[in-house]
Amino acid sequence: MTYCVAIKVRDGIVALADGRLTSGTQVTVGRKITLHGKENRFFIMTSGLRSVRDKTLAYLSRAMEKLEADNFPTMLDAVEAFTIQMRKVAKSDQEHLQDSDLKFNLHALIGGQLAQDSESHVYLVYPEGNWIEVEERTPYLVIGETPYGKPILDRALTYDTPLTTALKLAYLSFDSTRASASDVGFPIDLITFTNEDRAWREAHYIDDDVRAQRHWWNDNLTRLAREMPDGPWVKDLLAAPLRIVDNKPDAS
Repeated sequence: MTYCVAIKVRDGIVALADGRLTSGTQVTVGRKITLHGKENRFFIMTSGLRSVRDKTLAYLSRAMEKLEADNFPTMLDAVEAFTIQMRKVAKSDQEHLQDSDLKFNLHALIGGQLAQDSESHVYLVYPEGNWIEVEERTPYLVIGETPYGKPILDRALTYDTPLTTALKLAYLSFDSTRASASDVGFPIDLITFTNEDRAWREAHYIDDDVRAQRHWWNDNLTRLAREMPDGPWVKDLLAAPLRIVDNKPDAS
């Protein structure tokens, strides 16, 4: 499995992908996020079978090499090109995958701002080739192990969240997933896109690089739980215990 999250806020985009690869009992590491294009670039993050992912990206790169320009005019064109190549791989590989009890399960997050786009865009592409786009009311999309990182994003992230805070929330959503899912883990790859200068920045981190932040988060979660005001339910459940007679509560 994997954990990839893409966030679009007013100031730009944050994308994070974990780097753990699992195959049976074997664990390795690999990059799950790639940048494509030249002057105007866009990112692709994927979850699912590594083989169909690599084949789809190879077909997409070959299609891009045939373009007269260095990229697609809009992100919608880029997403359409990706889905064409993905369906081509699905058509050629799906029957053989089924013979091995495998599914064509490629999901992709694709985002950026190309030459003719008036703003940045982030899309989630499903294995069937259909897609949805990030919107202001729900400014993020997740693929892979989705349940564990969503709560903190749903509680703390809005479209007006500063890019710096969105970057921290992306990491914390990964950290929550890493703590609960054994097939998600370090290293992580992070990229940002800022609307102000339309520039991409990327970095790669291992466990030790964020050790201080992880300890700070754990310590403060514990402290906040201790300092949470007591409600009636706390007092009721921690009051003097009932006397037990013949294994039944005695109300007297």
